[in-house]
Amino acid sequence: MRLGDLDYELPPELIAQEPAAERSAARLLVLDRATGAIRHDRIAGLPAMLRRGDLLVLNDTRVIPARVRGRRPTGGRVEVLVCEPVDVSRGIWTVLAKGAARVGERVHFADGGGEWIRDLGEGRWHLRLDVGRPVLAWLETAGEVPLPPYIRRPEGPSAADLDRYQTLFARVPGAVAAPTAGLHFTPALLGALEEAGVAYVFVTLHVGPGTFLPIRTDDLADYRMAPERYAISASAASAIGRALREQRRVVAVGTTTVRALESAAVRGDALAGAGEAGLFIQPGHEFRVVGAMLTNFHLPRTPLLAMVAALAGWERVRAAYEEAVRARYRFYSYGDAMLIV
Repeated sequence: MRLGDLDYELPPELIAQEPAAERSAARLLVLDRATGAIRHDRIAGLPAMLRRGDLLVLNDTRVIPARVRGRRPTGGRVEVLVCEPVDVSRGIWTVLAKGAARVGERVHFADGGGEWIRDLGEGRWHLRLDVGRPVLAWLETAGEVPLPPYIRRPEGPSAADLDRYQTLFARVPGAVAAPTAGLHFTPALLGALEEAGVAYVFVTLHVGPGTFLPIRTDDLADYRMAPERYAISASAASAIGRALREQRRVVAVGTTTVRALESAAVRGDALAGAGEAGLFIQPGHEFRVVGAMLTNFHLPRTPLLAMVAALAGWERVRAAYEEAVRARYRFYSYGDAMLIV
């Protein structure tokens, strides 16, 4: 595929600026990847749409307040997204920087500072942080919720964002963006799924730049994703392996879960363990674990849309997106969802 193939027309007013009134109130477009059939439902109806025996896999990463604002020695403004640790003992982290930066130059933050160590390209840097305490603890007071740029908050994230841009089962701090398909789930919905015979387990993938950096190559075969850290527990791997052996369907909640599972499967037969998910899933990928996926609607020309096209076929996905636009679905992080079966 070419990058230009992963495109569609979206009226700007369909980009959700606020979450649904209730987490499980979002609309749901159901796409049958075998036939291309489309129907409309609600997230709350998910227990009736899945099969008894299905295994749901969710991502329990926790979004950290990763966005911090600082100044250069000249007074110029710098905005930094603190992404992942490189050397914890020396305080070196990979960051995304907006604003001028130079190797060896200092940057000043509230209650701390840093030094630019290495330019990785596309705004990615190694930054040594001098904050006098663990970086995650410092971010809790100095940082803010890293909402994506298409959610417009001129005054910064609202109090509601602190709650709603986080899954209710978020457990392991480390993500710089929410695994948004998981935002729709409540304890009541998970309970209803269990009653319907659908079990669930958690894996962890810390959402980083690999998820949202744009594709800059025209030929998708030339694209290389920035890897993201993941971990799959022995108990989760055992449940997933048992479902596969018994030919029960593994239903991934979100593209991050898909990448964790498929990256682990490419690595070897044993899914359990920690690693880096750098697998770029595009049309032609052979899915080894995932049989169905719940996901939000994604931006054009992105790795996430390529993954959805890999599972369902781009022509059917494009038709589904056109139907979602026609039916006035809400798009992106705070928007509605799509179930591919």
